[in-house]
Amino acid sequence: MLARDLAEHYPSVTTDDDAVQALHLLAEHGLPALLVVDPDGLPWAVVPGSQLVRQLVPDYVQEDPLIAAVVTDRNVGEMKEELAGRSAAEWLPRRRCTPPFVGPDASATTVAALMARTHTPLVAVIERDGDRVHLVGAVTAARLLGQLIG
Repeated sequence: MLARDLAEHYPSVTTDDDAVQALHLLAEHGLPALLVVDPDGLPWAVVPGSQLVRQLVPDYVQEDPLIAAVVTDRNVGEMKEELAGRSAAEWLPRRRCTPPFVGPDASATTVAALMARTHTPLVAVIERDGDRVHLVGAVTAARLLGQLIG
């Protein structure tokens, strides 16, 4: 099966969208990763949900389990407030996750290898039509596994 057959519509945000809206999109749709597109609608970043959670928790809390044990939900709410007014591009991890993508004729095995190599549950499928490039959709790990194991 080819990437074009595996690709499906996948909710995305643009680099200019509000960071809090991006989190809500991920949570409301139960997405494995956030797909961020540039103003032209092309993949800009794919960030696994675990990396977005990491962005919410200060380094000192991540590094010390004792501190993590005393941080309350109220503190997490304060972390969310710090996102107010920031764009998705401003908020994403400093080491932006380069979006893994394939063309529509890529095989399922090619998509699987790319997912494994990039440690991401999502691969964008893009198509070139002359000078124009557009996003066809995305292949999720769940969809790919369903195809590979039958």
